Amino acid sequence: MVHRCLLALAGTLALSVSGMALGQAPQSSPAISYTRDIQPIFTNKCVACHACNDAACQLNLGSADGVQRGASKVPVYQGDRSQAVPTTRLFYDAHSEQAWRKQGFYSVLDGQGSQAALMARMLELGHKTPLTPNAKLPESIVLGLNRNNMCPLPHEFDAYAGVHPGEGMPLAVTGLTDQEYQTLQRWLAAGAPVDAQALQPSAAEASQIAEWEALLNRPGSSEALIGRWLYEHLFLAHIDFVGGQPGHFFQWVRSRTPSGQPADIIATRRPNDPPGTDFYYRLVPVQGVIVHKTHISYPLGPQKLKRVKQLFYSGDWHATSLPGYGPRHRANPFETFEAIPAVARYQFMLDNAEYFVRTFIRGPVCRGQIATDVIRDNFWALFQEPAHDLYITDARYRGEATPLLAMPGQIDDVGSVISLWHSYRDKRNEYEKLRREAYAEAPAPSWSTLWAGNDNALLSIFRHFDSASVSKGLIGDVPLTTWLFDYPLLERTYYQLAVNFDVFGNVSHQLQTRLYFDLIRNGAEVNFLRLMPADQRGAILSDWYQTTGKVKMWLDYEDIDTDTASAFKLDERDPKRDFGLQLLQRTKSLNVTPDPINRCQGAYCSRPQMSAEFRDVEQSLSRLVSRPAAGLKVINQLPEASMLRIEGQGGQRQVYSLLRNRAHSNVAFLLGEESRYQPGLDTLTLVPGVLSSYPNFIFNIPASDVPEWVEDMEAARDDPAKFERIVMRWGVRRSHPQFWQYFHDLNTFIEETEPLEAGVLDMNRYENL
Repeated sequence: MVHRCLLALAGTLALSVSGMALGQAPQSSPAISYTRDIQPIFTNKCVACHACNDAACQLNLGSADGVQRGASKVPVYQGDRSQAVPTTRLFYDAHSEQAWRKQGFYSVLDGQGSQAALMARMLELGHKTPLTPNAKLPESIVLGLNRNNMCPLPHEFDAYAGVHPGEGMPLAVTGLTDQEYQTLQRWLAAGAPVDAQALQPSAAEASQIAEWEALLNRPGSSEALIGRWLYEHLFLAHIDFVGGQPGHFFQWVRSRTPSGQPADIIATRRPNDPPGTDFYYRLVPVQGVIVHKTHISYPLGPQKLKRVKQLFYSGDWHATSLPGYGPRHRANPFETFEAIPAVARYQFMLDNAEYFVRTFIRGPVCRGQIATDVIRDNFWALFQEPAHDLYITDARYRGEATPLLAMPGQIDDVGSVISLWHSYRDKRNEYEKLRREAYAEAPAPSWSTLWAGNDNALLSIFRHFDSASVSKGLIGDVPLTTWLFDYPLLERTYYQLAVNFDVFGNVSHQLQTRLYFDLIRNGAEVNFLRLMPADQRGAILSDWYQTTGKVKMWLDYEDIDTDTASAFKLDERDPKRDFGLQLLQRTKSLNVTPDPINRCQGAYCSRPQMSAEFRDVEQSLSRLVSRPAAGLKVINQLPEASMLRIEGQGGQRQVYSLLRNRAHSNVAFLLGEESRYQPGLDTLTLVPGVLSSYPNFIFNIPASDVPEWVEDMEAARDDPAKFERIVMRWGVRRSHPQFWQYFHDLNTFIEETEPLEAGVLDMNRYENL
């Protein structure tokens, strides 16, 4: 669709390149500066829809490079294509405007004879058709992921404008101020000059970069193998250096040039594809505006350097040869890196488990449906203690298991997808059988089976249809399912969904990835079932796989162990819930998010550290959570992730995420989700902070109104007219005059509470309530 181009999007004022008011150039300097005047407007009004691979028409407005690259009619997300498409990653796959033109991108900045630039005409169309303040948008304007990517070329604009007169840019949202509009039009009329400078590391950052590059590029077979493993596990990270500059992040690349020279990036499709030449691991600055959906931060500093040396460089082991980069080595990292002690590999991942789970649950690809349509809407994730992981402790078992841990997706022949799937499914099930039998001979699982090494040991995952979030701690009521990762499962999940996944791949590759992740989920659930009483595991599994799920159990899953005892002492009436409650009690020191709102005990359902005003707010809001939709029917009218902005006295405010947890009879199939949906069992979870990169709606509520808002929500039931009145009074629709103020404030709140996680949020999923 025409570039949701310049789509109304959001950035945060604090992320603006300039601290001056948007669009206001100093009166003493009438010349427009891209850095000072233009990028701040894009950051605050365009980047929220024009960033990453899912930018409308691939028009990425987070940097001068993206603006000059322009737009493309080729969609990145096209799950049914028979052939993979060339990769078009900004800053990687081409480095000049001319190179992007050869890849099919067209300019939105160049005038066409007597016609103004395409961007200028899109902005003009949007500016002359303002929206009715805070009114619902016409149904004729299709929004969200269902909108067709129209992407008109310059000579097609008149036809587009004739058919879509109300769909200029920013699209279907409160638009540019008059001053912003005039600034952009003056800049475009002047030929869209750019004066942007690339981000450079500070002296403190440069010193640490030199240390890390020296470490990963050490000579020797063992050192080269370690460097490769570390690179493949950190290539998605936005590195934050201890003592570094706020807002500076770096990422690992493979370069043809060594340290001390400008990086010459080797832009392979995957990080473990053949580099084709000698190379060096390098750390380069992350350029452009930081956007939340791709921002997965990772800390590096002296302590981490010491830890890496301890784990990988101090042991008595040696790699006698180096593996290649062919399909076999990509498919099975356990064979590729078997020379590196498994305990070092696993412990490195456990140290920052939240980062690794974020890479494949929240994802680097901007739209995560390959991962998210196979998971529940909320669950907890735990990890097996290395000393109780047989892959770590038993060399014989490890030798038998390793050949069975290969993953599909390297061969993307469409005609062979079924046979490939069957082959890898059978291999995985052979591994599950081996694991079941080996663990049946091991000591019964107990609390010591669970890793409790730091605050990454407990994670909460929330799915928001085609995206998901990961947070430290145990959030919400005890969920329906809990995942238990051991090392083989954690490593396979990471490689299948992060290292080996190709967003530009064809239907065969994406289907194999999706089907294997279904087996991964099942493996995580089976690992957890081993903690349950043996005679109740079958019933719990049956509850997870109701109706058609039983067919999937029969077709594709290995049988579970229903004989070997567990050492956990659990209430036989509901052992799964009792486990969750005991877990909460036993892990108080690790649980970074105590949750009295959703797990209210007694009369107090608020966080004790809050002011009296906000304790009352949370007490009122707690009435809505952990109640099935059958008793709170307004759930059926709420989107996946609503943000509540509560305004207190004296300019104070708090932000909460109101998450809708959809219930399903099972999540075992690629298609037919609606047929397995159980709306009467939906619940809400209320979490302080912003838990989604993609807010679906904002309610702005004075603290004194919260009791009335809650009462109206309870009374609305499934009456659209009553819910409409709630939206009209407290909702921030796309057409709200202060839309951008409230939208930006969500990220400002992240900056205040978790500054390293801040980044421009995405509004592609902001709904037309």
